[in-house]
Amino acid sequence: MNVPDDLRYSKDHEWARLENGRVRIGITDYAQDALGDVVFVQIPDVGTRVEQGDSFSEIESTKSVSDIYAPVSGTIAEANMELSDAPQRVNEDPYGDGWLAVIDADEPSQLDQLLDADAYRALIEG
Repeated sequence: MNVPDDLRYSKDHEWARLENGRVRIGITDYAQDALGDVVFVQIPDVGTRVEQGDSFSEIESTKSVSDIYAPVSGTIAEANMELSDAPQRVNEDPYGDGWLAVIDADEPSQLDQLLDADAYRALIEG
């Protein structure tokens, strides 16, 4: 499993990357593998307010439907609209073109509450 060292991770298998005060998020390689072929991604609306730990999106695969939880509180600043027509990008490139949204974080320090790469590896290997 690919677990980049420069990201933070939730126990719900989302990843988060701080970029100039904003937080880009997606699901991990482990999560996309467990889901199987992604067939639909609910794209969050730009401007939507999200609270840390609350569900704000869903990903549907051939196996199941999974909620996506906000790793930080803030406002959706960007959403990956390309996933509407190409949801398989979540499977093909979960840390790149398969990103889900960018949150304009109220407190970027909330990322410190998430797992680092070593702790996430321990979680998925546990």
